[in-house]
Amino acid sequence: MLQRCLDLLAPALAEPGAVVVDCTLGLGGHSEALLERFPEARLVALDRDTEALRLSGERLAPHGDRATLVHAVYDELPDVLDRLGIRRVQGVLFDLGVSSMQLDEAGRGFAYAQDAPLDMRMDQTTGISAAEVLNTYPPGELVRILRAYGEEKQAKRIVSAIVREREKEPFTNSARLVELIRAALPQAAKRTGGNPAKRTFQALRIEVNGELSVLERAIPAAVEALAVGGRIAVLSYHSLEDRLVKQVFAAGAAGTAPPGLPVVPERYAPRLKLLTRGAELPTEEEIAENRRAAPARLRGAERIRESIG
Repeated sequence: MLQRCLDLLAPALAEPGAVVVDCTLGLGGHSEALLERFPEARLVALDRDTEALRLSGERLAPHGDRATLVHAVYDELPDVLDRLGIRRVQGVLFDLGVSSMQLDEAGRGFAYAQDAPLDMRMDQTTGISAAEVLNTYPPGELVRILRAYGEEKQAKRIVSAIVREREKEPFTNSARLVELIRAALPQAAKRTGGNPAKRTFQALRIEVNGELSVLERAIPAAVEALAVGGRIAVLSYHSLEDRLVKQVFAAGAAGTAPPGLPVVPERYAPRLKLLTRGAELPTEEEIAENRRAAPARLRGAERIRESIG
């Protein structure tokens, strides 16, 4: 949905000197498109993955100092902008979830389709791995994670099997976990929904990287960083992410005035205008071209007034 993202941001990035933030740099595809579509804009791009920063740095090198790449998690956006002396930005783009590079790189352990060390850290310089989560978390906490982050109905059954197996030998690789999940689930649960390990892997990845707690801080911070007339576009890939984005945008687009006021003071007026009707979905052509786009949900909003008080 790259083209749609660019179109949503375009009205805010037309003026020379506009600043646009790519909060999820990855391999730099979105950032490259932003720099090419808006030749007078400055780009600030964030990523927690040092290998992604290296590769995208090579890709964006022809654009010189128009692109500033920063090793940071996207909830650190206010600190990044402060260090760069940027008070307000005209555009912000999020492309959430795990990148294609991380899925395709066997050693990272994100993909359940190939055997790899159970790491799943987007930033491999810090934090605990998925293996450590599996081997050390109490059973009740593992059940909570699988239910909350993976929406896994068979969480108790899977966790019971994990606890049994980790007492025999700690988990290190993804293939063993995939086989355990297949064996633990009843036949009916394995007939629909693709690979039965998908929800567990999603839950572990979200826990390892603190994705939802980071997103809860990041979206409001990004909205606050927007200048009046600035725009934000967010691509999410599962319902938990999309729900958080929807809530922040809806709250910003709602008035807060007590009922019955004859005149609504500006401080009660909405701060955001919604640019999408609900969440926009990828086209059939986009899904045919890239099957990983299938679950994508796009929401956009425009900042229409400054905060007061």
